[in-house]
Amino acid sequence: MTRVRVSAVATAAALVLAGCGGGGDTGSGGDSGAQAVDYPTRDISYIVPYGTGGSTDPIGRQYSSLMEELLGATIVVENREGGGATIGTSAVVTAQPDGHTLGLSSNSALTNQPITQPDLPYDTPEDYQPIIKLADLPTVVTVAADAPWQSIEEFVQYAEDNPGQLRVSVSGARTAPDLSVQELNRIADVEITTVPFSGGGGEALAALLGGQVEANAGYAPSVRGQVEAGELRVLGVFYDGTYDVFPEAESFPEAGYDVTLPATYYTIAPAGLPADVLDRLVEASEEALASEEFLSFAEENGYIVDPITTDDIRAELEDYRETYEALYEFLGD
Repeated sequence: MTRVRVSAVATAAALVLAGCGGGGDTGSGGDSGAQAVDYPTRDISYIVPYGTGGSTDPIGRQYSSLMEELLGATIVVENREGGGATIGTSAVVTAQPDGHTLGLSSNSALTNQPITQPDLPYDTPEDYQPIIKLADLPTVVTVAADAPWQSIEEFVQYAEDNPGQLRVSVSGARTAPDLSVQELNRIADVEITTVPFSGGGGEALAALLGGQVEANAGYAPSVRGQVEAGELRVLGVFYDGTYDVFPEAESFPEAGYDVTLPATYYTIAPAGLPADVLDRLVEASEEALASEEFLSFAEENGYIVDPITTDDIRAELEDYRETYEALYEFLGD
């Protein structure tokens, strides 16, 4: 079953049943209870900063499809990939703040990239308007089915005894899987070597299947088939709790290594949205994420739905920023 923050879903349901327009404490000025009766007035552009058909594009399209029905407007999905998702994110941030340009973004694009790219048109959550968090996608560490390590502790102990010899393939340098392994290096004081592949998660997984590396750090949708076929075994998940896709898998935090750096996806808008437009978007977004259609999509694809909004998102992103800064200091980047 997909894990959902119940309070947020209950709030969404209450709003729908009551037929009100309030989206809670949105952090914007004006009367938060007012419904924007003239919004939207034209097509809405939803910018996805990743390529068409990639592993991230579908969640943006699923959300947009549901929002189209709830808002009663055509939503045109635009893929603007590149720059570690900063090109598309920058296009959203710099758009007119009238609610007709929204976009998908991630914790990496919003908090990791500004550390290494100070010339971006955004830096902190005050530079854009968070709407809703769509989901988390935890990093999963897999090994060959006949690998000698039966637990996270054995894996980490081997890394401690053999510095640099454990190689873990990842989809790219400084991606969430790469940074998760680097964070494990930092807190466990070990030296696990990440091997980034420019061809993405598929190429990184092939490296493990081909015996080029000892482990892979990736995502559930990519590895589930090989795990179910008995070719690979899940060693652990960088997630605090039971990951329903692999319920028997060991959690790194539960094993004593507090590493949880998932890929996290949000819908954002330009800063300065009118309060009633913001409320309308938050309300509709909560309803979309509470729908059976979205929850089924999330469960099938390994996403953990956590529909926090506005100020809660800001706080979460600030926490991610602090973690990334400490990690980059450790890496010397």
